[in-house]
Amino acid sequence: MEFLNGVNALTLIFVALLVFAIAYRYYGLFMANKVLRLNANRVTPAIEFADGKDYVATNKNVLFGHHFAAIAAAGPLVGPVLAAQFGYLPGALWILIGCVLAGGVHDMVVLFASVRHKGESLATIAGREIGKGTGLIAGFAILFILILTLAGLSLACISAMHEASWSLFIVLATMPIAIIMGLIMRYRKNSVTLASIIGGVLLIAAIIGGHELMQVKEISNLFYWNINTISIAIAVYGFLASVLPVWLLLVPRDYLSTYLKIGTILMLAVGVIFIHPTLQMPAITRFIHGGGPIIGGPVLPFIFIVIACGAISGFHAIIATGTTPKMLTNEKEILFVGYGAMLVEGFVALMALIAACTLVPGDYFAINTPKELYDGFLAQHPQLHTVDLNYFSERIGVDLHGRTGGAVSLAVGMAHIFNKIPFMNDVMAYWYNFAIMFEAVFILTAIDAGTRVGRFFLQEMLGNAIPKFNDKNWIPGIIISSLIFTFSWGYLVYTGNVSSIWPLFGISNQLLAACGLIVCTTMLIRMNRKKYALCAAIPGVFMALITFWAGYEQVKNIYLPKEQYLLAFLAILAMLLMLIVFVNTFKRWYKLLNIKAEKVDYYGDTVKELVER
Repeated sequence: MEFLNGVNALTLIFVALLVFAIAYRYYGLFMANKVLRLNANRVTPAIEFADGKDYVATNKNVLFGHHFAAIAAAGPLVGPVLAAQFGYLPGALWILIGCVLAGGVHDMVVLFASVRHKGESLATIAGREIGKGTGLIAGFAILFILILTLAGLSLACISAMHEASWSLFIVLATMPIAIIMGLIMRYRKNSVTLASIIGGVLLIAAIIGGHELMQVKEISNLFYWNINTISIAIAVYGFLASVLPVWLLLVPRDYLSTYLKIGTILMLAVGVIFIHPTLQMPAITRFIHGGGPIIGGPVLPFIFIVIACGAISGFHAIIATGTTPKMLTNEKEILFVGYGAMLVEGFVALMALIAACTLVPGDYFAINTPKELYDGFLAQHPQLHTVDLNYFSERIGVDLHGRTGGAVSLAVGMAHIFNKIPFMNDVMAYWYNFAIMFEAVFILTAIDAGTRVGRFFLQEMLGNAIPKFNDKNWIPGIIISSLIFTFSWGYLVYTGNVSSIWPLFGISNQLLAACGLIVCTTMLIRMNRKKYALCAAIPGVFMALITFWAGYEQVKNIYLPKEQYLLAFLAILAMLLMLIVFVNTFKRWYKLLNIKAEKVDYYGDTVKELVER
């Protein structure tokens, strides 16, 4: 592996772009035309059930922006940074292979299944394709995972924004700008371009003007919020995003945020092209067998859990069966929105990995190792001493030692790259704060969409007991379910209790990804596409096995030795619920494979069995 050390970052970017372009052109089209057989003439839920609130036919570019912004949260940024502990090669390989053969496939088939089931949730799809009992268990598991996810994402967002006046100002500014864009696109025909230009100009003005405004102490103090204040504000925003018409706030804000997200990643790519940095992290480190200061376990199976979003993520199933299928105008757009957005997220993950790996390994480990453990770590590995970290701390004005979690090392890595561009040496603090704001915007756009989808889930589940909740236009039902769901994750955020169970997110998220693939494989088999169903079944079964392995390792070697019995119980509960879903699904596969396809469904396809749409 020595020949892979010291690789130029530009080489890795070129390889990734080549792989993703080929994948979209060939494998993506294969999935669209052969496996899913997408048809532009079929009416989508956005048109069939248009209500001006949730079911809203949306321009494909705007919808791409919403979908990408919603799925791309902390995962593609933080996960690859943490996985750099193993070296750059394991993370890079999993991002490229996982994104093309697993993540992109997952997002396409789940979105397709939801479109064919009236834009309903994964739990409802499981209930119709496998059985009501399985759907109910899946519903509880998904709701549990979603609450954990949103609470964890919110805490990551708070960590990035609290006491960061400029970042907070820009994040708040995106909301009125989004409403202006939403009103323009709603009430002025063919105005996406106009709204995009106005939104882009206002966003740039907010970024530049906000930096200048924050130099005035009196104004800066107004946006110098503490953790509790931001915790409440994020919950309020999540509630508003879940009840207001989707075209007014959520979609235009996600679309606007996409400009910032993709723009920043492109800036980072240009910076890499300009300065040609070398990857300082070796291809493989000594921690691939375990014992690392950031991730205690070995590279196998933990690389598949640490890097979720960016390779494959169950959270994407929440969005692909929540907001996105209710806004898709044309079934053919599933390729662009589903597979395309996943490939872009994979590129984001790779850029995050590059940013972290351009740091000197000693600096990287000093940032990501808790302060109380660092002296012991350095005594065992004296060669991993710091090199530039004190200089970075001085230029940025923040003590960077022991700033664990991945977000800070990513921001330092980005600032480090930008700082090497001529005439940029004096604005390193600017780039660091810009990177922190960029991460906060990334996370917040997943929180708003996730909260709205959580409201859909809860309404469906409450509707089983109180049928009135099934009426998506019943205002009291919308408000009640939104309040209950927002309070569930908002309370965890405010009390901070969820921070202790964040490691569960990785296991739960990947179990959900396996669930999405395996449930949708059932639908493909029922539709008499058993040969093509292998495209979803193979990555689905692989993710299930690898995640159960990781869960076992986590419980046995981390939770139980540390007497973290609650965490062990919750991890076992999540795996048990999903195991029941998987067993029932495999039984359904066996039954379907022995049925001859003789019936014609609503869409004119010859299928093995008819199920409710």
